[in-house]
Amino acid sequence: MIGKLTGVLESSGEDWALVDVRGVGYLVFCSARTLERAGRQGDGVSLLVETHVREDHIHLYGFADPGERDWFRLLSTVQGVGAKMALAVLSTLSPADLIRAIAAQDKAALTRASGVGPKLAARIVTELKDKAGTAALGPAAAIGAGPGAGAISAGLDAPAEDALSALVNLGYGRSEALGAVVEASRKLGTKAPLASLIKEGLKELSA
Repeated sequence: MIGKLTGVLESSGEDWALVDVRGVGYLVFCSARTLERAGRQGDGVSLLVETHVREDHIHLYGFADPGERDWFRLLSTVQGVGAKMALAVLSTLSPADLIRAIAAQDKAALTRASGVGPKLAARIVTELKDKAGTAALGPAAAIGAGPGAGAISAGLDAPAEDALSALVNLGYGRSEALGAVVEASRKLGTKAPLASLIKEGLKELSA
């Protein structure tokens, strides 16, 4: 099985890259984010690879970092999410965006990805809320974990919950509001009053 490719970017398209590794060209399907980081034709490139072997094909899926690869694996466990759908989600939402969406149960954020409707978005946030802690989730994973090992939960205390609600009522999406409140709580401490959390949260959102 191929786990990593390091070579030269021969060419690329909307969702694929052709990587030349010592004269052998590997066709690798990638998210828009990974393709952007891969650079231009002729640039050196190194991709983590997930190999899918089927009766009628072998497909390679490439990722610029472990976090995106881990999210690809998690998304692929959800019924109705195939490999290409998982790449579409990762083209729209970064790993940090995904953990905020899962923690906030923000279905609307997921529907921004091509092909993801409300029902599938609901299934993704429901099925992954307890699995997401096993992936390389990044800083957003600091949102209070639930009782299960690695479980993801908003886990906010009462003032933070009220601050989140206030920011959402002001028109911000749940995912971005949650990220702002978590960062505000980190800066101000767990005993910060509601007004201070809202004020600092608004600063984060406008930064």
